[in-house]
Amino acid sequence: MQTAPPRYAPLIDDNETEEELAPVAVVAKRSDILKVSSRSRPSAVAGAIAGVVRESGRAEVQAIGAGAANQAIKAVAIARDYLAETGINAVCLPSFIDVVIDDEDRTALRMIVEPR
Repeated sequence: MQTAPPRYAPLIDDNETEEELAPVAVVAKRSDILKVSSRSRPSAVAGAIAGVVRESGRAEVQAIGAGAANQAIKAVAIARDYLAETGINAVCLPSFIDVVIDDEDRTALRMIVEPR
């Protein structure tokens, strides 16, 4: 299973320990994961993506299988139009991730949608 890299490295002076330091970075709010199936309506998923991006600043969309990936990509394209209406230029960062479902390894398409 793929894990995300740390968002920041602690700033530690040679004479200080990590416990002596106050937090130096704010960790971003974890985005909601929107899981798309081959039966998902792209316009409904697009509305959810746009809402999450407006509220949290980014959305994570996951799809497993060709049909689900097709619906997810259409939803992201529609969501970009919804967000553009309010002046948000969104981009999509696609990647593959390994997920475990019912003790079985599967490959999922993950798309991060966030403002440019």
